[in-house]
Parts: sequence; C-alpha cells; structure tokens
Amino acid sequence: MRVPISWLREYAPIPAPVDAQEVGRRLTAAGLEVEAVEQVGHDIRGVVVAQVLSIEELTEFKKPIRYCRVAVSDAELTADPDTLTGVICGATNFKAGDRVAFATPGAILPGGFEITAARKYGRISQGMICAVDELGIGEDHSGILILAPDTPLGVDFVEYAGLRDDVLDITVTPDRGYAVSIRGVARELATAYEVPYTDPASTFVPGEDASGPEEDNNAGRAGAGPGAGPWPAAIDDPTACDRFVLREVRGFDPGAPTPLWMQVRLARCGMRSISLAVDVTNYLMVELGQPLHAFDRSKLSGPIVVRRARPGETLVTLDHVTRTLYPDDILIADDSGPISLAGTMGGLATEIDDASTDIVIEGAHFSDTGTAKMARRHRLHSEASYRFERGVDRELPPRATARAAALLARLGGATIVPGLTNAEVPVAPVTIELAADYPDRVAGVVYGLDTVVARLQEVGCTVRSTPASHEPTIAPWRAQPPDGADHHAKHDRQHTVLLVTPPSWRPDLTDPADLAEEVIRLEGYDNVPVRRPRATAGRGLTSRQQALRAIARTLADDGFVEVHAEPFGPASDADRLMLPADDPRRAAVAVANPLSDDQPLLRTTLLPGLLRVLGQNVGRGFGDIALFESGLVFLPRPGAPGVAPILATDRGPTEAELATVDAALPEQPPRIAGVLAGYRELPGPWGPGRAATWADAIEAARSVAAVEHVVLDVRAAAEPPFHPGRCAALLVRAGAADADEAAPEWLAGYAGELHPRVVAAFGLPERTCAFELDLAVIAAAAEAVGPVRGPALSAYPLATQDIALVVAADVPAADVAAALTDGAGELLEDVRLFDVYTGAQLGAGNKSLAYTLRLRAPDRTLTAAEATAARDAAVAEAARRTGAVLRA
Repeated sequence: MRVPISWLREYAPIPAPVDAQEVGRRLTAAGLEVEAVEQVGHDIRGVVVAQVLSIEELTEFKKPIRYCRVAVSDAELTADPDTLTGVICGATNFKAGDRVAFATPGAILPGGFEITAARKYGRISQGMICAVDELGIGEDHSGILILAPDTPLGVDFVEYAGLRDDVLDITVTPDRGYAVSIRGVARELATAYEVPYTDPASTFVPGEDASGPEEDNNAGRAGAGPGAGPWPAAIDDPTACDRFVLREVRGFDPGAPTPLWMQVRLARCGMRSISLAVDVTNYLMVELGQPLHAFDRSKLSGPIVVRRARPGETLVTLDHVTRTLYPDDILIADDSGPISLAGTMGGLATEIDDASTDIVIEGAHFSDTGTAKMARRHRLHSEASYRFERGVDRELPPRATARAAALLARLGGATIVPGLTNAEVPVAPVTIELAADYPDRVAGVVYGLDTVVARLQEVGCTVRSTPASHEPTIAPWRAQPPDGADHHAKHDRQHTVLLVTPPSWRPDLTDPADLAEEVIRLEGYDNVPVRRPRATAGRGLTSRQQALRAIARTLADDGFVEVHAEPFGPASDADRLMLPADDPRRAAVAVANPLSDDQPLLRTTLLPGLLRVLGQNVGRGFGDIALFESGLVFLPRPGAPGVAPILATDRGPTEAELATVDAALPEQPPRIAGVLAGYRELPGPWGPGRAATWADAIEAARSVAAVEHVVLDVRAAAEPPFHPGRCAALLVRAGAADADEAAPEWLAGYAGELHPRVVAAFGLPERTCAFELDLAVIAAAAEAVGPVRGPALSAYPLATQDIALVVAADVPAADVAAALTDGAGELLEDVRLFDVYTGAQLGAGNKSLAYTLRLRAPDRTLTAAEATAARDAAVAEAARRTGAVLRA
C-alpha cells in the first residue's frame, strides 16, 4: 500500500522537517513493513498556473493543432493577446478562459524532462500546457488538466497542488487490516513519535450535516419498497454480513470534476481518477479503510438484500466478465437478481455512469473469510477485497457513508436524503482476560502494570481491572511502587487480571498472546533482551541439525549468503528450467488454497526460488553474488490420494487417521543448493579479478560433502537446467570397495553452468552457475562410511611417483584417479592430476593423463622398491578398470 506522508501528518502531526527515511524506520520497528520510501514531485519545477486567453486552430495539418496565447499573471489578462506567451498544443478538451498548469521554458517535468522553446508547426512554442500524466499525478493522457476558475494565476503549481511529497510503500501483513488505511498508519505514526492522534473517522459526526439528525430507517422490512427515505435493505445470511448501511444523495451533477487535491492524493496512493462519485468512494476507502460502493438509484429494482448465491445465477461484473456464481458466494441483490459480488466488485447493470444523478451509497461489514474465498474462487482481487479479507472496522459503515454523502453534496451539488438504512445483526463485544504480568513473562522484561495498560489503551482497547481483592476498576492507575516494595508490585501483577475489550478496528486481537504482542511491539522489539535458550539436559541440537549448521558456516566462510526463498512456484518454472516432459520434477504438488494464484505449486527443486532471489539482487545492483539455501522439496508419491483428509478437532487423531494423512503427504527430502554470478574474486591491485565458473559450483558442492567427511566423485553429465558441456554429476560411494569391483555409487546431485536459455528465462547474468545436492544421500553416505577418525600423521619422509597414462578420450579422469587410489593400497597418501595432453602421436580418440602419487608409510622410510611396487600396482588396477596404458 502506498501512503503519502503529507496525508498522514493531517492526523499525526509529526514535527517538521520530516525525515522520510526515519518515518519508515519507526513504522517498520512498530511492525509495519515499509518496503521503500519514494520521493515524488521533488524534481518538478518551473510549472505555474496560467489562463488560456485565445486559441488559433491550425487547420493545415492532419491532426488537431492549436496555437494558444496564455497569461501567467492578473496583469496579463488585459494585455494584447498577440504580445503574450504562445504555445502549441494538440489537445482539444480546453477552451479560452480555462486555467491550466503551464510549464515555462526551462521547466523540468517528472523524469528530468526539460521544456524548451522551439519552432513547431510554423509557430514558436514557448512552453507546454500540461496533462495529468505529464505532471506525475495520474495516467490520463487524453487531455489537458483543467483547473478550477478561482485558481490564482502565476503561483507555483507544484506548491499549490502539493505535488512534492514522500510516499511510503508498506506491505501489510494479513493480521493488520487496520493498517490498510491512512487512519491506521497515522495511528501507528502518532504512537511512534508520541504526538496527538486525530481519528479521521471522528472528524465528521453523522447527524451534524445538512441532512439533519440521524434516523435509523432499519430495513428489516424486506418487503418494503423504495420511498422518501434511503433505499431499504436487509441481511438474509448473518454469516455473510453483520452490518449493511445505505445512504442516498439526489440531484448529483455527474459532470462535476474531482478536485485537484483529491486527484493528487489518489495518484500518490496508486489509484486512477475516474469520476467524482467513484473517486469519493476510493478516497474514503484509502483514508478510513472502509470500502464503499455507489449504485445508480434509477437502476435498482426493489429492496436490497445480502444473501448467498442461488443455483444457476450469474453476474456481469464491472470488468465486463460474466461470472457463474457459486453457492457460497456473498451477493448484494435486488428484485432483478445479483447486482454485486459483496466486498469484491460491483455489477455492470447498476454502475454509476455519466447520467447518474441519484446515488445510493453502500457501506458494509462482510465476512473476512467469505470474501477471501470468493475472491480466490473467481480469481478477482480488488482493493475492496484486499481490505475486507484482512478485517474491516464494523463501526465504520455509518460514518464512512455519511462522509461520502457529505462530499458528494459539497463537491457535486447533491442533496442528501435524511437518515440511513442500517440493517444489523447484533455482535457481542470480545473481552479478553489478561494476567497483568503476562507480557512480562512473554518478553522476559518487566514492563509494569502502568505500561501494559497505557500501551493497550494506545491501540484503542478498553481496560478494566479485577484484582484478587475484587476491587473496582482502578482509575487512575496506580503508580509504580517505591524502592523496597518491588516484591509487593510483583505480587500485585501476578494476581491482577485485566479485562480488555479490543476496539472495533482491531478484530485480530482475540487472545492474551495478541495483547502481549501489542505491548511488546510498542515498547520496541529491540528492547527485548536476546538470550540463547538452554537445551534440556541430554538434549539440544540433533546430529542432523549440527551438520546443517556446519554446512551453512562452511559456505558462509566461502563467500555465500544464506537466503530463504518461497517454497511455491508457477507451473512455468518447469519450462523455464527446460525440463523434459517425463522429468519427475515436473510432477509438482498443487496447494488447495495457495497464497497466490500465480504460484500454486510446491517446489520440486530449490533452484527456481534461488534464481528469482538472484535476479532480484542483480536488479538492485548486486551482480557479484553467491547465494545458498537449504530446505525441503516436495515430491508426489505414486498412488497417493490427491488431497489430504481434514481431521476432527474435538479429539486427537487415531493411528489410522495419521497413517491416512502421512500417505497423502508428499515425500520431503532435504536439499541444499547454491547459485553464483559475476566475479568470484573481485578485481583490485592484486589483479583483474576472476569470474565465477562451473568449477566454483563444483568446489562449493565438494565443501558441503566434506563437512560430512564424504568425498564426491565428479562425472561429466548432461542434465537440465545445466549447460550440457559444463555439467557435472556428483556421486558418493556407498561403502568400501569389494576385492573384485568398485564400491556402488549414489547420485547426490549436479553442479555446473546453467544453460544460456535458462539464464535468459530468469533474467540472470551470463554464465551463472549453480549446484544442488540431496542432503539425505550425503547423510546416508556418511553413515555408511562409519565413524571418522583423524589420520595418523607419519614422521617419515614422502615418496613421490609420477606416471602418465594413455586412455580413451571419453574416460573420466576421476575414474582413473579412483583406480589408482584403490590399486596403490594403504601407502598412498594422495593422488593429483597435473597434466592433460592430447596429440596426434597418441592416436585418434586418446588422451594422456599425468598424475603424481604421494606415498608414505606410518612406521618407516619407504624404499625405492616399495614405492615402485605401489606405483606398479596402481597402474595395473587402472589398466584393468579403465584400459589405461603406461605412456612411454
């Protein structure tokens, strides 16, 4: 949600000058995730208010061209038009006498666009008459922005329209619906800066407008027809809606313009100006958090009712889509049938248009879960549904609709119909019992009774006390006890129960833990001491957890940064990874109720999520980067039921029920993966630097296996999404080799350079590399090897033997090295490849591999004969297993 700071300051007057970054930090510390702070309008200058005095139509061109003379001061209004500033303009929606925003020569418009005087269409154009999109306050480019006739001439338009602002981009978590509004964010800002807060919902009191005193024309009379009062309405299903309010205005001018200040504020919040009636409802939705809807009264037929859909019903919504309705859909209907998807989108048949003069304003409190499910069923997410599914203040509809009626009357010349229709289902207030010391125990900090009560009252809660002595409510609250009486205060807190009634705008506060969180949040999470939890004697981290942490430390030491990508993804990931049609990674588990319709599948590989995170970092300028993630992937089990059963909640599950759930769940093997891009070694005084290559990915995988004392065998492979010529299969041995054959090997994963098409599909830097390992295979190999003991260090000298073997060109060097290792026996300390040679003298299809054998005995100095015997045995084993021939 985009929130202009200037709008917030109307209700939370934080002191000037305002540091927008500091505002973002304080709101983030309070629990609102401020993703970005954007400066808007700060780059605009040289735009003034002008009046068009004359218009000359240039008819010799194919498109409409007008040469206009403009006045930028009151003195110029009476001057000879031929002596005034002339400007070329192609728009036709303005006339002589209109006041406009005029960019003078030298002016700067959004994006750094500079205005200069130039010859166009045979005239000298000395500036530009601006449209909405050219000023950065909307997307409408169809015509010039027409200002009110009383707009003062010559004033700086940026100052006059309030274009310079700082806009916060806030991500609101699902439990904080109150914060999807200026009202909610301003409350948090006032608390963060300790300044007085003015509730915008209280700045207009229903009944004090020209409409006269409030009347509750409660339309439980479903059979009543529209009369002199507001349109009648009723609630048919209390589980779908518990409050439905209607107000009416008549004689509205549909051509009335939206005032500039409202257009600017809506634009800063990312909304498009449509018409005055629609803009008013959108404006109040943003300010108060209460979605409103306007119906054309002339298009309604009979009393309105809120109900569930009936079989066979359809509705054409405002986006011109005919929607087949489901039985659980929440509808607003009249005698003609459905006219709106409640809390989501209105119907086309009753929309406001250019001829609407009589308007019915609707404000309601719909079921949050019902609205969320309906929006997902129809894949129809709107600003209204976004708010309703997070929880809307049940007490707002009367106030929000009253403000909407007042604005339509003041700005659009409408007459307000007295009273309101208020269909309501009684809802008992929630009262929570909270031990006074409960927040202290949760946070490990002694806040004290005064602080707990003050913070709860700050968020709008009503607090009463029921101490052990059953004293009446404490007011004012007792101050902290003096020194020496701490034990009495602690005793009082332990035996005092607070009865807390959350405000109507906080439906998320339902239990003591929620209240404790509010106290801790407002007191500051950074004030909660950090203490490492103690493990119970004989317990602590498991061997698997210890190994995973050791792996993470090893990769971090090697320059990798750990991230946690979302475990969800779209079906298109398989195509972008170039997976074959029969690849098992294509068979992904679908989530029945995904967080996003665009990402309904559980991941079968860690790579897509990592690549998306890499792309985001590269897009923010971090091109030299290495990331890794450890986590589970989800692989469907053959023959498993499609959907896991939902178990009863009034008892514990039986073993048979648990077995049924386990059978439906996918396999979840642990994996670890990493990606590398850009420089592996940065350039500097030491040299030109070195880019990351497939070899770095393989070495990172080796370091992961080395933590478990497992050695990876590297073999050439061709496996998507890797480049077929730069891909390695990583294998581990399952145990010791038999006398006649090598030990069996298990596939642990792959590493290498990504295919260029995969790199392009994810928008990554060229030659990005990656690896992915199955940690279950690594752990199994480590268990098969058994306990690892440190090597015995020999004090005797090293003997080396160099050999060059000729093998077929397709024989992996790793296979030859493994054969040499097995053949040389216990005296071999290490084998190293130091040269690869191909040439005509070796014969077609052959290559030469040169190795150094490092030999050492633990208890003696090796003789030349012993070293030679070990070398010969190694060569013989290599010849038997790979066909190697000792090069002359």
